[in-house]
Amino acid sequence: MNGSKGGRGRRIVLWRHGQTSWNLERRFQGSTDIELTDTGVAQARRAARLLAALKPDAIIASDLRRAAATAAELAALTGLRVDHDSALRETYAGEWQGLTHEEILARYGEQYAAWKRGEPVRRGGGELETEVADRAAPVVLAHAEKLPDDGTLVVVSHGGTIRTTIGRLLGLESYHWEGLGGLSNCCWSVLGEGARGWRLLEHNAGTLPEPVLGDDD
Repeated sequence: MNGSKGGRGRRIVLWRHGQTSWNLERRFQGSTDIELTDTGVAQARRAARLLAALKPDAIIASDLRRAAATAAELAALTGLRVDHDSALRETYAGEWQGLTHEEILARYGEQYAAWKRGEPVRRGGGELETEVADRAAPVVLAHAEKLPDDGTLVVVSHGGTIRTTIGRLLGLESYHWEGLGGLSNCCWSVLGEGARGWRLLEHNAGTLPEPVLGDDD
């Protein structure tokens, strides 16, 4: 499912939201609606200045506050309207949400280990990674299809959702999605159109390397 028509030169920028207090606490956010910290707002403003230079044609975003607030910084610079879509929310992770990394390991160690091995796991009784891709990737593709030739779409979302969407658009088997690695807060990845579909041009770009805090949130 690459949904790409070669030769149009379109780009998709997948931008992770800024820092939240739960990121700092390594607390699993999932679909919990957590706001940006002051640092997160500053990260979004800095990144927005860089992304505005790409002259994006459209912005879509998760409707959770941390993504919506991040997207608003780019909208303010570009004058573009943000199209919010709940399909771009982070993975719903049920009982894992609100727990720290250590608490997840203590209470759900076997489930966590199975997930890390690449097995299809409903973390905390929530969504499978493939189900996240099933809802998010079609939204991204639908908006990408509306772009002009050589146009750029900015997608403001969450670490886990971005990873699964990239994996789906690249045509990778879900077992290999973990190999993409996480995104630091307010960093982004870029997909470009090739003759055989979408290609990963940049990953976790936007700053010097920083720790990845709270990958799937």
